[in-house]
Amino acid sequence: MAKINISLDAELVVEVMVLGGFGSPQDAIEAVVRDYIARGHRTEARTELKDQNLREIDVKPQEPQG
Repeated sequence: MAKINISLDAELVVEVMVLGGFGSPQDAIEAVVRDYIARGHRTEARTELKDQNLREIDVKPQEPQG
């Protein structure tokens, strides 16, 4: 797996470490990134399911009104 190095504000990293109970800055930032990605996937799944349901409603023949 490829690795990259970035600079982050130390206070931000320490805050993540304290809030998440992580012992290393590397673990803390990896956890934040993984959580962000997981949230994105969950949001996509919910949005996709809702879109599919709306399409199914639109495709069904409607009964005459009036």
